[in-house]
Amino acid sequence: MSQPQLRRGPLRRDPEPHAPHGPRPARLVRWLGGFGAVAAGYAVFQSLVGILPDNIGGQSARYGIAVVSGLGTAVAAWLSAAVLRARSEANPPALAGQSRTSGTGAMAGSGPLPGVFAAAYGALAEQICVVDDPVRGRLTGWSHSLGESGPGRPTSVGTAYGLHIMLDLGMPEGRIGAGDLVDTLWRLRLADGGWSARSQGSQARPEVTALVLGALARAGASRERLAEEVAYCEAGFTRELDRAGRELTHVVTTVLRGLLRAAPGSEALPLLRDALVEGAVTDPRREHRRCWGYRLTPLHGPPSALHTAQAVVALDRAARVLGSESANARAAREDGVRWLLACPDATHDTCLDLSNLREEVRRPRTDDPSRHEVLNVRHFTASWIVRALLTPGARDIAREDGVEERWRELLNGAASAVWAGQTDGIWTWTWVRDDASELRHPMWMTYQGLSALRAHAVWMYQPNG
Repeated sequence: MSQPQLRRGPLRRDPEPHAPHGPRPARLVRWLGGFGAVAAGYAVFQSLVGILPDNIGGQSARYGIAVVSGLGTAVAAWLSAAVLRARSEANPPALAGQSRTSGTGAMAGSGPLPGVFAAAYGALAEQICVVDDPVRGRLTGWSHSLGESGPGRPTSVGTAYGLHIMLDLGMPEGRIGAGDLVDTLWRLRLADGGWSARSQGSQARPEVTALVLGALARAGASRERLAEEVAYCEAGFTRELDRAGRELTHVVTTVLRGLLRAAPGSEALPLLRDALVEGAVTDPRREHRRCWGYRLTPLHGPPSALHTAQAVVALDRAARVLGSESANARAAREDGVRWLLACPDATHDTCLDLSNLREEVRRPRTDDPSRHEVLNVRHFTASWIVRALLTPGARDIAREDGVEERWRELLNGAASAVWAGQTDGIWTWTWVRDDASELRHPMWMTYQGLSALRAHAVWMYQPNG
């Protein structure tokens, strides 16, 4: 694929649509409270007009009785619907699809998440790779995907996401040690510094380096040891040295999030935030709100819910970590949230905004600039929508704009789509190639799925519920 072709359309939607997930009682209740009440009242009115005898005080009396009865029925139906709506909102249904896994170790009457988390931990413990490398030493971690054919070998990306998962799950017991994973990531560091994906060879790349640094920082690595790698990442992520990466929303937001964890005082953070804000575009189909495409420079590509969600998450985190936010950055972030809330589809667990995407990160090879290094990146869109809508800024906007019900509906729809992608705590991506499909279980997808469900569950928690 040539570069001009890539600019016109490198993003591809996942051909597998989301399946509908369960009933929507809130919509039925709203219908009953609207047309249903009127219809019930009118039906009673018509029935009484037809059956009341003519000798009841004449026509006026007959119609009076029918009108009063019809109005009474309509009011009663409306009040009943209002009660049902209040109950449905106070006690929202469990995430659809929870019967997909029974889980292990979940107490009777508990929700499904403990079983999912336990199943995920068990699967990761069973498939962890331990390799004695003659050069790097003992490596403990995971390859890019679970269940890969051939002998497994830990990779930087797979092990970094695995470490994130273990930290999210709280390391329930000792089959997997965080220290072993941390040591492995340091041993996988390239000779000249930094980390790269398996397909990127020996050239460190900022998005992978930032991912690993973020995981190491979460695990408690010393700031002094991280500082050298942070400096290496910052030095290589410039327009002169990595123009292709600086032009992509996915790469910039990944580096921004990683550095916010590993080096919150980095001087590069405000510059990356400004580049992200300047790369926003306006969408006339959604009230000319600012949003993001896959590129931060022309040609930006079409407005993308995925990349808008990634930008919202990064900008919200930057605002909280850096402690200051320009008026332009805040307006762009808030526009991104409102753009997501303006999804035009009626069914929000199967809407087009949740379509999974794939894109290519193409860079000239350092050893041969006439050839390109290609990194295929897949995106679990629903998980990003959940994370974006659960940012503190998004919740504030929903309250200020009086659209909390719509925000909740979009959030629950995205969470249902996330839930539907897993079986026993492991998420599946359908990989299509040469008219054939292969199911894969990438570590990044399981991390994003578990992280999104965990965040959603924390938000839904009610101490007396």
